[in-house]
Amino acid sequence: MSAPGQEWDENSPERLYVITRGRSGLAEQTTFDLVTLIVSRSEPEPSMQPEHAAILRLCGAPLSVAEISAYLRLPISVVTVLLADLLAEERIEVRSAVPQAILPDRALIEAVMHGLQKL
Repeated sequence: MSAPGQEWDENSPERLYVITRGRSGLAEQTTFDLVTLIVSRSEPEPSMQPEHAAILRLCGAPLSVAEISAYLRLPISVVTVLLADLLAEERIEVRSAVPQAILPDRALIEAVMHGLQKL
């Protein structure tokens, strides 16, 4: 911890410990990957932890876990603990990222290319 008169280091382990209340992993089986989208379901309340309130304000429109981490300048591990809290309180909605497009078969693409070349 910092001595009296010194500024609190934003990335100090002590600060991160305080933010997560000493938790380092998710209590539930919920997994958040970097591209999981988060959307607020409620407005922040004055009595909320500042980081929880910041997440709710940021996520009026869907944001990925990675974007939330970047905006808050917090490690992904800390953000996932905070998101698990908000999810347990039903203050956020978790959405899967848009799946990658299913690519057509290579043989089909080659047949189309050959057909176009013959035109």
